[in-house]
Amino acid sequence: MRGTGWPGALAGERRLEVVAPLAPLLPGGGLRRGSTVVVASPGAPGAHALALALLSGASQGGSWCAVVGAPEIGLVAAFQMGLRLERLALVAHPGDEWLTAVATLLDSMDAVVIRPPGRPRPVDTRRLAARARERGSVAVVLGTGWPEGADVRMSVHTAAWSGLGAGHGHLQGRLAEVVATGRGAAARERRVRVW
Repeated sequence: MRGTGWPGALAGERRLEVVAPLAPLLPGGGLRRGSTVVVASPGAPGAHALALALLSGASQGGSWCAVVGAPEIGLVAAFQMGLRLERLALVAHPGDEWLTAVATLLDSMDAVVIRPPGRPRPVDTRRLAARARERGSVAVVLGTGWPEGADVRMSVHTAAWSGLGAGHGHLQGRLAEVVATGRGAAARERRVRVW
């Protein structure tokens, strides 16, 4: 099920595409295969939207994506963020088998959004990170409770809605500041403002 460029990809093709506004946040302008990206929103809501936006460019580029353990993320939201629904698998309630579900999807999908039930054990997160590296998948983890080191940590720090007046109007958009840090090539903090 792997998207274009896998297996046997050239070094430049070892990245999954992201939408243009998010490219400056990531080394090489895309999601490096085999990496773990933690997405949180300590200062403002928006982690789910950011995670879907990360998958959007990948799915539009032909990659297969999945979301595990986040039942509040639905098909309408995914579609509105630009994901190709025919390339998206949703496992809303993996129950006690969340670890097996994630491992299986990392084996067969290009990018997998993971929301663990509670704080996972470090041994489990190390295994999943190793599996993503081995299989060339990208693990996108929602939340701050991931004890294993992440290659990239992204967060929504501020967000402001536009379109509403004093008791009237319609929401038209939200401007958010997204910050990314990490290790290696991603160690330098990067910030962008995106709609």
